[in-house]
Amino acid sequence: MKSSSGEHYVALDHVRAVAVYMVFAWHFLHSNGFPGSPVPYKYAPAVFPLALLDEGYTGVALFMTLSGYLFAKLLDGKRIRYGWFVWNRVLRLFPLLAVALMLTGIQVYSRGDSVSTYISYIAWGALLPSLPNGAWSITVEFHFYLVLPLFLWMLRRSRWLPINIIKLALAARTLIFLDRGGVQAYAYYTIVGRIDQFTLGMILFQFRSAFARRHLLSIGCLLAFSLFYWVFDLRGGFYHNPSYPSTNPIWIVLPTIEGLAYAVAIAWYDSSFSPSNRGASGFVGRIGSYSYSIYLLHFFVVFQAARFVSEYVMNISNFYLACLWSFGCFLLMMPIGYLSFRFIEAPFLAFRKRYTLPAPAA
Repeated sequence: MKSSSGEHYVALDHVRAVAVYMVFAWHFLHSNGFPGSPVPYKYAPAVFPLALLDEGYTGVALFMTLSGYLFAKLLDGKRIRYGWFVWNRVLRLFPLLAVALMLTGIQVYSRGDSVSTYISYIAWGALLPSLPNGAWSITVEFHFYLVLPLFLWMLRRSRWLPINIIKLALAARTLIFLDRGGVQAYAYYTIVGRIDQFTLGMILFQFRSAFARRHLLSIGCLLAFSLFYWVFDLRGGFYHNPSYPSTNPIWIVLPTIEGLAYAVAIAWYDSSFSPSNRGASGFVGRIGSYSYSIYLLHFFVVFQAARFVSEYVMNISNFYLACLWSFGCFLLMMPIGYLSFRFIEAPFLAFRKRYTLPAPAA
């Protein structure tokens, strides 16, 4: 998808497609009717890179890291009109968010649940991760937008200066863990954890040339990260390590590990390849273009899709078979993503403003 300044990065659309599939697969594999069905949460695949699907919620970390990388790329060497930047982000995110919240509200009313309680969750959604169906991540994203000018100022001073943000976040999560005996909720659902991923995305953009065509180095980093996540999955993953919310101190550093691995992957892919906007590459790119629609709207169909396959087609308690079905059902989200983008999101994009200016001469 083109930005307001006209840039279109197919490689980054590919990354979006991977991220949204990871999240879709996570829900398809584990949330059919009740948590841990059709594939139990405690299961870990023997093919260790597939642990990133078995723990597919980590696709959210990939999205967050990509946001940091993308804004560093768009704003590199430029000045920002911050008011127009926020305006553009509101136009990009809020129309579909409003539709998704309305649809969820209809579900709440039809179930006989408290509408007033639901409205209070929505009202608090600007500050707390209380928005339903994955929309909590939009709150985190907007918290990042609030501090983006600080990041840009730091990067103009030094490419290394934003590392101090990561140090502060690690210290904050350590203090929360020591005070409360766990930090999983803060690390996963709030900017206290996600700030590492935005930051590392921005930092690794500055050092992307170090990974350009360094295929063995970059793939080795990804395999090491996959192996780490496989061990994490074996030990219980998100819900059983050892419990939920977790008391494991791994959540102090997990956002940092995710952000570093994904930032390396994005920097390598973006700087090493020039994918086409046609054929298979173009198709994957379009999935990435519709990823926001798929991300918010898949909650209304993914659980029913898994239940339908389980009850009327075949038993999909086998992880590998369930992954194949999740991919097939994910492709069926393409028409939904297209219609959402075409009729809900795109009309508002015409009102975007150019928010970048050339940097002043030194």
